Amino acid sequence: MSCDNCSGHLVTSATPQPDMPAGVFRDSLEPIRQRRRRLGDTVVTYLVDRIVSGVYPVETVLPTEPELCQEFGVSRTVVRESIKLLEEKRLVKATPGRGTRVLEPIGWNLLDPVVLEAQIRHDRDLSILDNLVNVRAALECDMAAQCARVITPSQAEELTRQANVLVESMYDPERYAREDVTFHEMIMIASGNRLGHAIIHSIHAKARLSSQYNGTPNREHLVQSLAEHRQIESMILQGDAQGAAAAMRVHILGSWAKRRPGVLGVRP
Repeated sequence: MSCDNCSGHLVTSATPQPDMPAGVFRDSLEPIRQRRRRLGDTVVTYLVDRIVSGVYPVETVLPTEPELCQEFGVSRTVVRESIKLLEEKRLVKATPGRGTRVLEPIGWNLLDPVVLEAQIRHDRDLSILDNLVNVRAALECDMAAQCARVITPSQAEELTRQANVLVESMYDPERYAREDVTFHEMIMIASGNRLGHAIIHSIHAKARLSSQYNGTPNREHLVQSLAEHRQIESMILQGDAQGAAAAMRVHILGSWAKRRPGVLGVRP
């Protein structure tokens, strides 16, 4: 055993024996690598949260390697790998002899799921959610328009069936929310815009984890939402690209305006 841990814990160091096949040695290392990755993920998640929340403000230097080892009970290797991941997310810059400095938020990778989730969690003025909704509206409006141009007969039938499922779900808000997501997914898939779909899928999934984003649905909102979904469906089935885009925009921005705490609408 060798001690690679600043907190005094021992980290097992696997050493191949003379008669040990190379493949067996690699297999013996895999549990260690997996454990290291899990520890690293935990350290990264905590550090991202502290940076985004302002516990570690911009231009400040993170605690030293020994301090992080001590706090999290992990090895120097795990800490170093965690710092590299923070650099990849563009949250920090590590400089030999000067420590690891927190960078300006303008450069942070907000499409990284860990960073985005932390941003939404600490979004006190809801500016991130406002931006997210506007990005979602821009992309989904474009995809709704494209869907109206290229949707196939079988896809059109599936969309109508899904709209009918929304009707059936009116008295079950949780089910309605799930079927709502499926309705939008169908439109994005039918549009053929794989990149737009991937971006929306990523950012919307994180937003839905926030109670601030979801709000508390009521009967009036569900009735309005259903009418808007039916309008989107109608425009798409008529092949009206401009109408589909307009209906999608009204729906996404209008729904957020109703849910958003403390305001009547969103910024344009």
